[in-house]
Amino acid sequence: MLDDVVDFLICPVCGDGLSLGDRVLRCTQGHAFDVARQGYVSLLTGSQSPGTADSTAMVAAREAFLGAGHFDPLAEAVAGACRTDVKVIADAGAGTGHYLSRALDRIPGAVGIALDVSKHAIRRAARAHPRLGAVVADVWRPLPLGDRTVDVVLNVFAPRNGAEFARVLRDDGALVVVTPTARHLAPLVERLGLLSVDESKERRVAESLGGHFVEAGQSVHEFEMALGHEAVEAVVGMGPSAWHTAPEDMRRKIMELPKTSYVTASFRMSTFKRPS
Repeated sequence: MLDDVVDFLICPVCGDGLSLGDRVLRCTQGHAFDVARQGYVSLLTGSQSPGTADSTAMVAAREAFLGAGHFDPLAEAVAGACRTDVKVIADAGAGTGHYLSRALDRIPGAVGIALDVSKHAIRRAARAHPRLGAVVADVWRPLPLGDRTVDVVLNVFAPRNGAEFARVLRDDGALVVVTPTARHLAPLVERLGLLSVDESKERRVAESLGGHFVEAGQSVHEFEMALGHEAVEAVVGMGPSAWHTAPEDMRRKIMELPKTSYVTASFRMSTFKRPS
């Protein structure tokens, strides 16, 4: 809940600390932000359009697919990348809060801050875990977190803001980044015409963090999933291909697949530290 994490949040207008009143966050300068009845708060400001936000349908697909346990090996790996003595974990691009809540399950003494530009996703994240505070925020903008307040930043299939991640992380903190490899969702990518992973993805990740972090470790996590038609539709609908394909056309292609498709899940997880 927000009362667990408010001490680590800052006003997106003036940068002062925030306090939690009766369903409102307020700073000493008088800037106020209403807490939604679902328990989350939006700290987006100004008229500038935020980055691309997941739609209601994409969020529902993600919750259905992740809730069925298809990516559980990855969720366990992400949780395992967090030291058990950490106190504050922020998930930048948290979506429904699935990976963050798994980490909090593993670390009873920690609290989590879910940050995502999609209100649809953050509504779900707000009820994902009792020690999780959910905030609408744009990763491309300054994060509404105080300097050196976070022990771990998770970044799972989300944009990376190296300068801001470095600002909010404590000196001994860790950044955990997960990206798909070129083998992810084979053979669905070819059979359904999904967007493929750019071969330069790993290089672009390193460039986006260059000057702020050095890579301390890397691992590849790969496993096979047996997916029926509904699960295939969910995994397609929750990813970037959902923006580029008409749902009725994709549904027709999916129905032409075998009743069960054996699909590869393949991810690269990298841990970054501050330069010494």
